[in-house]
Amino acid sequence: MLEIRERVEGEERAELTLSLPFDSRQRSRLRVTLSDGALAALALPRGSVLRGGDLLRLSDGRAVRVIAARETVSTVRSNVLRALLRAAYHLGNRHVPLEVGEGYLRYLHDHVLDGMVRDLGLTVEVEQAAFETPVEPRSRRLSLGNPFRCASPGPRIPSLPERSRDSSSASPSKWTRAASVRRWWLTFR
Repeated sequence: MLEIRERVEGEERAELTLSLPFDSRQRSRLRVTLSDGALAALALPRGSVLRGGDLLRLSDGRAVRVIAARETVSTVRSNVLRALLRAAYHLGNRHVPLEVGEGYLRYLHDHVLDGMVRDLGLTVEVEQAAFETPVEPRSRRLSLGNPFRCASPGPRIPSLPERSRDSSSASPSKWTRAASVRRWWLTFR
């Protein structure tokens, strides 16, 4: 069985093509059938995302061009940008992969999502088309860093001022109770 383990950078003439739907292009390990009918094992580095037009190298040295397969999608068209933005917000809130283009939104067909978009006042067309989203590979997102992730092991609680006990207060004050809780918390971290 042939193996596909690397991408080809730059332009090269491809002898074969590989047509994959959106879900399969998100996977890095997959058994695929090439345009000549041969089976191949796709074994790219983890987190790789294939896009239509990408070039891959077979183990025998030949180049393969990836084609985004036509699949059933729902397309929302409108000249009103605010309506499209509102629909994109609601679809994105449901973590739906979304293709955003000039005057349209496109997502993989789902009759429930179609109903929601119709309830927003837009029309939905079900059609056969290639589906491409602006997806970054997971490894690229991780290398950019997470602005909400703290580099330190945990938040530091600032020291609370210790109040001296005087004879007028019979019970510990809120400051000494908070300091003892802080000491307890730090010992079990």
